Amino acid sequence: MNKLLIKGGRPLDGTVQVSGAKNAALPIMCAALLTDGRLDLTNVPKLMDVATMAKLLGQMGVGIDRDGGGRMTLQADAISEPVAPYELVRTMRASILVLGPLVARCGRAKVSLPGGCAIGQRPVDQHLKGLAAMGVRLSVDHGYIHAEASRLVGARIVMDMVTVTGTENLMMAAALAEGTTVLENAAREPEVVDLANCLIAMGAKIEGAGTDLIRIEGVAALSGAVHPVMPDRIETGTYLAAAAASGGRIKLTGAAPGTLDATLGKFREAGARIHCGGDTIELEMAGRPSAVDLRTAPYPGFATDMQAQFMAVDAVALGTSVITENIFENRFMHVLELQRLGADISIQGNTAVVRGVEKLQGATVMATDLRASASLVIAGLVAEGETVIDRIYHLDRGYESLEQKLAGLGAHVQRLA
Repeated sequence: MNKLLIKGGRPLDGTVQVSGAKNAALPIMCAALLTDGRLDLTNVPKLMDVATMAKLLGQMGVGIDRDGGGRMTLQADAISEPVAPYELVRTMRASILVLGPLVARCGRAKVSLPGGCAIGQRPVDQHLKGLAAMGVRLSVDHGYIHAEASRLVGARIVMDMVTVTGTENLMMAAALAEGTTVLENAAREPEVVDLANCLIAMGAKIEGAGTDLIRIEGVAALSGAVHPVMPDRIETGTYLAAAAASGGRIKLTGAAPGTLDATLGKFREAGARIHCGGDTIELEMAGRPSAVDLRTAPYPGFATDMQAQFMAVDAVALGTSVITENIFENRFMHVLELQRLGADISIQGNTAVVRGVEKLQGATVMATDLRASASLVIAGLVAEGETVIDRIYHLDRGYESLEQKLAGLGAHVQRLA
């Protein structure tokens, strides 16, 4: 099992290109199931989760062609088997996103209940509630969701909680439903907007994406399209956090500053100087950051996917911070590993109190989930001596060319077999 060896203590300095967003690419790939036309995507990141989704769609009969430069072509002119087996779904929760498109296009689907990072309960009940409102007959048997419908019908769906994948699944299903579907309490994340823009390019009629009320007027069929995947705002924030923690200076290109208002605000509060251009973000941190309190919240609040990385910044900050996790109940698993590196952190319920220390010390640590892995990389970059991070397959799910990008910023990072 691969590991990362990091020799810390060097401020990051340089320029790095932001990759396409994993959390946008995965649902957009699933949108290919809605049409027999060709979907041409650009800026698709080279990640384990993307490869898993491609394998899942491929076994359903979707033709997939990919080059080495971020371009991917998907052709679902014939779906031979509308089934998502446990063997593929168990490693990636986003696999549930095939459910809505499959039942809308094929009239039936069999999808394993999903897996993914062990960061807390993420039930699919809102997906099923919405599909049932659109006339889908549903049952759960031996760990599989079985769905059937002759044709979906539009409905007013009020979601009990804000769910990104739920909003995306129902929006895709509604695109081919008969009549109008209204999603209330919809997720407002930029990735939802990116999916909506792709669906609109395919001929869907969608209004309100990016707000908490989305209206979809169903059409009889969708066509192929060309669509660029948006930049990854979480990867962007991760590199900003690494530079802020290390007292460095970096420039990110190919970014989307408008999707990072809450994150950039926290870095400014920590003392970073930030300048944003059209698709660039520059950050400079002179000395140690100042401790910053934060509370995670659905977009446009502070993203739960940035909580672990910012905790690594607070771990070496001047002062004491309070971090409150409001989205996932198990998303403090990285705390024990940060403590092994010398961080002073205590937890009570969904709140972590972080007392900044001047120095962290290198140690062997274990990644527990995707964003926890990123927090350990950041901590390792600022720790004295060597840090070894085990179970980095989590990192490969969400960060493209991590070692190469960090090396380009002056970091000493090596992958060990």
